[in-house]
Amino acid sequence: MLLRLAQPDDAIAVARVHVRSWQSAYRALLPDDYLDQLRPEDRAAQYDFATLDPRKPRTIVAEEDGHIHGFATTSPSRDTDAADHGELCALYVDPTQWGRGIGVALVTAARTHLAHAGFRDAVLWVLDGNLRAERFYQRDGWASDGVHRTDTVWGVTVGEVRYLRPLSAP
Repeated sequence: MLLRLAQPDDAIAVARVHVRSWQSAYRALLPDDYLDQLRPEDRAAQYDFATLDPRKPRTIVAEEDGHIHGFATTSPSRDTDAADHGELCALYVDPTQWGRGIGVALVTAARTHLAHAGFRDAVLWVLDGNLRAERFYQRDGWASDGVHRTDTVWGVTVGEVRYLRPLSAP
């Protein structure tokens, strides 16, 4: 498995992983009709994998035999009360690849990227009720700080809980 920074040509492959992951992981958490209408082409148009601006999100992909199986996106935290933190904005693995360690490799690479960018701590947001994700992040040393928010993502309003983690050790 090769972990590398996403390139502009990766947009549609990353979007396919993104949409399939949402459709599987969030099936019981978001309306079926909403999930069924998601299209990778719509999502791919929103990615900017060409930027080198350190203040903008950066995406790491997990590639094997020319196929992207997952990705992690990091950036400086968007939370005003955690402005000195890095943020894991997204981590998705194609559902056909779950259980192979790709998520662990990606979250480790994302943490390393944030640490190299100078961050000592990181935040992430988990969709309310996403117990699989909560367990995954807890095993990686993340802990909820009890902060909840309502956000609009891809045109749907969701509840989320925030997790924090030091980047130096689990």
